[in-house]
Amino acid sequence: MARQTLASSASSSIGDLPPQEDAWLSTYYKLLPPWQSLASSHQSAIPISISRVNQVDAARLDIEMSAMLKEQLVKVFSLMKPGMLFQYEPELDAFLEFLIWRFSIWVDKPTPGNALMNLRYRDERAVEVRGKVRTGLEGPGITVAQKILYCVATVGGQYMLARLQSFSAFRRWGDSEQRSLARRAWLLIQRMEGIYKAASFSNLLLFLYTGRYRNLIERALRARLVYSSPNMNRAVSFEYMNRQLVWNEFSELLLLVLPLLNSSSVKTFLHPFSKDKFSDSSVDDTLCPICQGKPTIQFLAIPCQHSYCYYCLQTRCSASQSFRCLRCGESIAAMQRHGGSVNNISQIQ
Repeated sequence: MARQTLASSASSSIGDLPPQEDAWLSTYYKLLPPWQSLASSHQSAIPISISRVNQVDAARLDIEMSAMLKEQLVKVFSLMKPGMLFQYEPELDAFLEFLIWRFSIWVDKPTPGNALMNLRYRDERAVEVRGKVRTGLEGPGITVAQKILYCVATVGGQYMLARLQSFSAFRRWGDSEQRSLARRAWLLIQRMEGIYKAASFSNLLLFLYTGRYRNLIERALRARLVYSSPNMNRAVSFEYMNRQLVWNEFSELLLLVLPLLNSSSVKTFLHPFSKDKFSDSSVDDTLCPICQGKPTIQFLAIPCQHSYCYYCLQTRCSASQSFRCLRCGESIAAMQRHGGSVNNISQIQ
């Protein structure tokens, strides 16, 4: 088409004598659109693949950021009447989500999670190949209409759903009569939730396959997450998280195992290793080795002949059949009240 136009213009210029001075300029403007369309037809957008892990981590970090802000805000109302803030929890969550949207997406900045993961929103509807394509990450951000719809869907939608669920649960719409209006509204809400969950699951499968649009709102608005800088790595280190997970599992293991162990048996087993052999001369034989106090009802343990409190010795002998003396380590049999392994030598009034 461009060649035919050029040939026709050349033939017409040959027939006309002499040509006008600005004939080349008019011919240039006539041939410029076909040349641009021909050049752009040979260019194609570079296919890019955004890490799915980065996108999921960004969403999780945004949730954690909102939880941290909520925790700090709740501390402000700690001196108020207990339970009063619980009534306005949906409004509090909506207010925090609105603040995050206002100071990030509305001003063309990434959310805290997206910033840490080096991500930004791009309007896929307006992606055009303009000039030289370097990375495939070029493209304008989302429009004002997309920002407003995103706020309405995320902030307003979550708030309305939370309020509707709490209101229906408080009014007991599910326990109403079968054909009542409240029962029908409750069934409609349950059906809508089921459809939304099914659509979210389908979108999750598409996201795992294509790597685009984490949720239904992004897919409906055609707002895609792309890398903000092609040469920047994500700024999140999971070393602290790994250490925290290891210590958490270890503490849970100790909490599970320690109640199953007999504390007296463990102390008796470890006592010979922790006994100070050079301090035997400084030990007061009149004190009870268990409670380290003056025995109110003093008893002698046989065969070692060391004095104990009656209740301390009785408790240890009842807990363990092979209790050993804490002073010499000799085995003491089960205690009996009259004539056994423990004899009453004196009672201090």
